[in-house]
Amino acid sequence: MQIYKVGGAVRDRLLGRPVSDIDWLVVGATVEQMQAQGFRPVGADFPVFIHPTSGEEYALARTERKSGRGYGGFTFHASPEVTLEEDLIRRDLTINAMAEDEHGALCDPYGGKADLEQRVLRHVSPAFAEDPLRVLRVARFAARYAPLGFHVAEETLALMRQISASGELLALTAERSWKEIERALMEDQPQVFIQVLRDCDALQALMPELDALFSTSQDAGAPPLAALEQAARHHQPLHVRWACLLLGLHDLKAIKALNQRFKAPRECQEMALLAGEFKEQSHRAQALQPVQLLELLQKFDIYRRPQRFEDFIAVCEMHSQGHAYPQAGYLRGAAAAARAVDVQPLVARGLGGQALGEALKAERLLALEAYRQGSA
Repeated sequence: MQIYKVGGAVRDRLLGRPVSDIDWLVVGATVEQMQAQGFRPVGADFPVFIHPTSGEEYALARTERKSGRGYGGFTFHASPEVTLEEDLIRRDLTINAMAEDEHGALCDPYGGKADLEQRVLRHVSPAFAEDPLRVLRVARFAARYAPLGFHVAEETLALMRQISASGELLALTAERSWKEIERALMEDQPQVFIQVLRDCDALQALMPELDALFSTSQDAGAPPLAALEQAARHHQPLHVRWACLLLGLHDLKAIKALNQRFKAPRECQEMALLAGEFKEQSHRAQALQPVQLLELLQKFDIYRRPQRFEDFIAVCEMHSQGHAYPQAGYLRGAAAAARAVDVQPLVARGLGGQALGEALKAERLLALEAYRQGSA
């Protein structure tokens, strides 16, 4: 039995990046031997075990064979005869197909270290094209390592285009696709993820509504990517980044379609739709009449959910692509003026029900008019 550290832990150590999770590979062992040493199996159909003391995952070396469509369409074979090289060759990229033995010696049968040094994301073998999820994974790695100067090898892009043309991307489940999209959006340069998907024709397959912006003109496709880049630069949360990406879609039906296709989290869906519907009001905020301004504020329920309105403002700010956005301060001031209206004096006058609601609205309109005049 031989145990190796594999994958991302080796890659990131060589890059000088922090190593969080460690994947362990066991060569030359049987299921029975693992269990005899106290390892607990994760599942009946997959040769992965939990270490009895550290709790880390150890996987038996295995090979795989394509047996169906999509990410899950593979048959695995694990046995003591499977070599380290046979296990590593089934991996996606050469930089992820390296291992270290117990003494720290590097095992690099497919040139991963050289590709790290040359800043290249390159597939390990032609079997790369059998797994459609790898298109999303490579695009995500391109976004992660773009600050270090990495690019996707042309021959790997060619295989990604082959996958896109095959229709296999459509066999991916919404959950698997969203997991990769979510992780990519939270990288430092998430716009690279979208650009790589477009370069290999995957954006047209997965997000035709977004791809259509680029098909119309480069100018139409650039603002969402620029807004997404700004959102990452300002460390915005996931739902703000998702809304920034979809902000170029002027059709709410298109936004709904993308939300539902990937089963995006509720907060992401909500912010994308609200931003799509009300971004124009934000852009001309100073021109809104008090009635229009109050309607906008109430759409976001600023009294009970103030952060949602703040996130909407952030989306619109990111859309300004780093230029001054005075509307942000104006909208925040308007929200503060509306929230400052005290309901207690109205209640003290004996108002209730519909009468109280109408009186409160009138007071808020007066407050917004005063704020508007003061800001002129």
